[in-house]
Amino acid sequence: MRILVVEDERRLARAIGHGLEDHGFAVELAHDGDTGLWLAREQEFDAIVLDLMLPGLPGYEVCKRLRAEGCWTPILILTARDSDDAEARGLDLGADDFLRKPFSYQVLIARLNALLRRGAPARPAKLLVDDLELDPARRTVRRGTASIELTRREFSLLEYLMRNIGQTRSKAEILDHVWGADFDREPNVVEVYVGYLRRKIDQPFGTDTIQTIRGHGYLVGSDG
Repeated sequence: MRILVVEDERRLARAIGHGLEDHGFAVELAHDGDTGLWLAREQEFDAIVLDLMLPGLPGYEVCKRLRAEGCWTPILILTARDSDDAEARGLDLGADDFLRKPFSYQVLIARLNALLRRGAPARPAKLLVDDLELDPARRTVRRGTASIELTRREFSLLEYLMRNIGQTRSKAEILDHVWGADFDREPNVVEVYVGYLRRKIDQPFGTDTIQTIRGHGYLVGSDG
């Protein structure tokens, strides 16, 4: 079994690596989020041990990007934070389990073995609004029999709106979920990208999937 350990504290990373190797695992180490993300994209791993507080990309963002790209390798998050909010956020972004520092190697091994027995999580179901279909696993969008090419950001925006069908989402909510809480550009970027989406998924087909709810935000489907 191959494990990717993404941990910026080098002594701890080496210790985790040696401990896992002593239990028969093959281990690859990364000490920042960018390297961890690259390795997870380029190589096959059976599980990922991911610290949250990383230089470069934080662990939250690494997890979010991997799941958005269709990587369903089990992820065990490590954090020094004693916070239910941190745990909930990590799990919401697609992590499979959570382990607070300090921890014993016995518990780490037990958690990893449990994840490996469980296997990769099931791929998410396709999302449908009328004849518009979005497949989160394959990262594809279709309108009827027509394939629609979207950029990564356009896809994430459409997926967020389709997952919240019938619910109006504000620009602030969209920015937080699609661009990330640390995004510092003007909220009008949401309006720009909604325009991009409409030109691809609606205008060529004479449809009106994304509605503007003035003063509130955007809506896919009916609000009842």
